[in-house]
Amino acid sequence: MMIDSTLSSLGAKVVLAASSDENHPPENIIDGNTSTFWMSTGMFPQEFVIRFAEPTTVATVAMDSYNVKCLKIEKNTSQNAFQFEPVTEKEFEHTEGHLQSNAISLNGSSATHLRFLIISGYDHFVSVHRVTVKN
Repeated sequence: MMIDSTLSSLGAKVVLAASSDENHPPENIIDGNTSTFWMSTGMFPQEFVIRFAEPTTVATVAMDSYNVKCLKIEKNTSQNAFQFEPVTEKEFEHTEGHLQSNAISLNGSSATHLRFLIISGYDHFVSVHRVTVKN
């Protein structure tokens, strides 16, 4: 069954972000809207962690972003946002004037937290516009 709801409506939260700009808060990542976004502060790596309301099986993560070059995704199944295990790593192609839209397979991993590590970017600043999960 494919479920593609906004993560915020499913009770998910962004519980950690490496940087925050009050005009572009991390919650924008999971509001389902690509015209709102979270923006990093010019240093790498950058990270944000999404916590699900309950353990969730994740087949695919879809991410709309700008200027992200290398992304690592880690997960855990604990109640706390630490002690993560690597799941996958992906290099995004550079886009000019439109968002990078990438679907990343997590092979049905079960997770309470997903940690997104932006290892490098095509510019000093990167933005993440939307993250959705398909079970």
